[in-house]
Amino acid sequence: MEAAIRIGILAALALLCFRIVEPFLVPIAWGIILAVAVWPGYDWLLRRLGGQRVLASVIFVIVAMLVLLIPVAMLSETLVQGAEWLTRGVQTGDFKIPPPRDLSSVPLVGNRVEALWRDASTNLADVLTRLEPQLQALGAWLLRLATSAGVGLLHFMLAIVIAGVLLAKSPSGRRVADAIGYRLAGERGLRFARLAEAVVRSVSRGILGVALIQALLAGLGMLVAGVPAAGLWALLALLLATIQIGAFPVLLPVVIYLFYTADTTTALLFTIWSLFVGSIDNVLKPLLLGRGVSVPMAVIFIGAIGGFIGAGIIGLFVGPVVLVVGYELFNAWLAEARPPAAADAEAPNAGQAKDSGAGQQAD
Repeated sequence: MEAAIRIGILAALALLCFRIVEPFLVPIAWGIILAVAVWPGYDWLLRRLGGQRVLASVIFVIVAMLVLLIPVAMLSETLVQGAEWLTRGVQTGDFKIPPPRDLSSVPLVGNRVEALWRDASTNLADVLTRLEPQLQALGAWLLRLATSAGVGLLHFMLAIVIAGVLLAKSPSGRRVADAIGYRLAGERGLRFARLAEAVVRSVSRGILGVALIQALLAGLGMLVAGVPAAGLWALLALLLATIQIGAFPVLLPVVIYLFYTADTTTALLFTIWSLFVGSIDNVLKPLLLGRGVSVPMAVIFIGAIGGFIGAGIIGLFVGPVVLVVGYELFNAWLAEARPPAAADAEAPNAGQAKDSGAGQQAD
């Protein structure tokens, strides 16, 4: 009875602590991921500053805010402006769609797309009426996405501050991580802690870092070219790049749009920029992904989509890292114990090898 009471009190206390910390779990996880990912650069800065941890952490927070939040804020502003422009144009009738070109050569969907495009260019109100259920669902999704983007921006800012604090207290953080690993799995826990560190650094830089660079460059290029709602297309490019599809499916329609609407010079320059942005991952991934850490694409895909659905924009980054860490730790745990069937299969072979060796010595 006393043991049950003690366990119940501890469980209630743990549940209360979890309820209190729950709103901050995602920013804390992203802060830990950021701290682990940028540690080599922070260590270099720390040596240049003579070991002043607080100053190095403050510089990291300021630089991270400027590098990350300024482009995100600019792209978010274009997203809002593009939505307002589209809504106002449809309501007043000023929004016009140019007549389509001949799309009959496009297999499967060419004729249907051309017919819908032609109807929209001549009678947009009728097409909008026919597509009202789909447009309502799309509008609700965009509203949730905009809300998630705003909350995600706040989470990013909080996570950067958390990462700065963790970097300033990095020796204590290392001791805590080792202590937790040792308490959970003894000596193996220390190896698991190092494996988790390597996986976090590899995935966050080689997968998420490259995807973020591609999305920011694509969004800034569309912003300069005057593409409406550049922030929305940059977000879509970020999602596709994170799940390893790449940014080309977003950049190609934008290139076609610019050749239809913009001058030739702008369209050509953006085409060159798109080729650079779409292929930059082939150079960055081998440099940043790291060696010796396997990164299953299916696990990254599930982590990115699940994290995005469950936690919004910041979940797009946290999901793949957490899922890959769990996957790698599970594989490492399995690799330390062979199943009985494997041991039984190896026993006769070992006996045959022993008999063969004894026979050779007798000869």
